[in-house]
Parts: sequence; C-alpha cells; structure tokens
Amino acid sequence: MAINVDTVYKTVLLILNQQQRGYMTPDEFNKVATQVQLNIFEKYEDDLNQQYRMPQNDTEYANRVKNIEENLQFFQRTGATAYVGPHFTLTPTDIYRLGTVFYNSTELTQYAQRNEVTQLLLSPLTQPTTDFPIYLYENNTLFVYPTTIQTGVTISYLKTPADVVWDYTQGSLGQYIFNSGGTTQNFELNVSEQTNVITRILAYAGIIINDPTIIQTAVQETQLEEQNSKQ
Repeated sequence: MAINVDTVYKTVLLILNQQQRGYMTPDEFNKVATQVQLNIFEKYEDDLNQQYRMPQNDTEYANRVKNIEENLQFFQRTGATAYVGPHFTLTPTDIYRLGTVFYNSTELTQYAQRNEVTQLLLSPLTQPTTDFPIYLYENNTLFVYPTTIQTGVTISYLKTPADVVWDYTQGSLGQYIFNSGGTTQNFELNVSEQTNVITRILAYAGIIINDPTIIQTAVQETQLEEQNSKQ
C-alpha cells in the first residue's frame, strides 16, 4: 500500500501549527515531497548493497534484505523495445535504472563495454550467437549481437518515482481544499516509510521557514532511524 499524500501533508501542517513554526504551501509541499521520495528511493540501492554483505536472520518480518526488496517492488517494471537498426530503443520513458535484458524470455547474462564488443566480434571463438548473445547499453539504447536479432528483446527496470502532487481547489475564503482527483499523485513508497517521509519533509520545512530547531530535530530523528536500521 502506498502512502497517502493528503495524510502526510495534513500531518506536516499539524506538527508545524502545534509548534507555531510556520506554514508550507501546497506548491512548496509538492516540491519537497517529490525530493524526499527520490532521496529515499535512491538510498534503497546502497542499503541493499550493504545488507547483502551482512549476515541476515530468517525471521518473517525482520529480514532487512527482504524488506528493502519489498520496498523496491513498487518501482519494478518490465518493458518492451523497438528495433531501429542497428539498435533497440527502450519503449518505457520512465526508466531510472536498467535491470535485466531478455531475448525470447531468456536472460542475456553477458553485458559488454564498447571496447569489449569490438574484441569479441573480431575473434571467431568469442563471436556471439543467437544461443549466446551479448548486449551493449549505451545512450539509452541497446545494441544486441549478433545483429540478426531484431525482435524478441524485452527488459526489466526500475522506474523513476512519479512526482508527488497534493492537488487542490481554493474555497471562498482562499483556503486550500484537497482535490483527491485531478492531478493528485500519492507517494509511491511503501506505507512503512510514512514516518520517515514526514520527518524528512519537516527537515526541509525548517529550511523553508528558516527554523533551525525543526531542522536539527528532524535530522537527528532521521539519523537515529538510519543507524538503527543498519545495526
């Protein structure tokens, strides 16, 4: 389940108002929320890489590798390609990071650099075949060898998180009224990240309203949470 954008915005405003620390407009919130979501999303890869190097437990809900992978599942996609000789263009427009390349549902395990491709193609012993193809990923395009392969290439990838939007209309008194339709876009993060999201937004809110107390408190909470998650 994703995080509800209206719940987060109202919680942030409630905390700010209780402490008489100022206000965040919807436009400020949307920009900050989008950045916070991207920060959290980009950190998953580093966290996952770190956890793979550490011993894991077999408990059902406390396996950290499993939990990070569960968070990433909201961004995992598969997509098609289109052959535009001599390469394949990637059909999805929201690719953040390319995952696996498939040919006729079989994974292409050999990724080559440009200089390696040249060397592999020159040697009769290492030339790719339709049974053992190779690929080069360059400038958002795929070069698959042998070049006789012109169909059947698909990909898996991580998508870029969509911009967070708290859409609204204005009431007769100029107040902001949440519009659950329109252009509203919830966070695409797992609901387990809600506290983390709110804390990080409050840190940015402290910068916007020039309140170092909010910044310090929010940053300390975030750092403590990160430390606990890695111990």
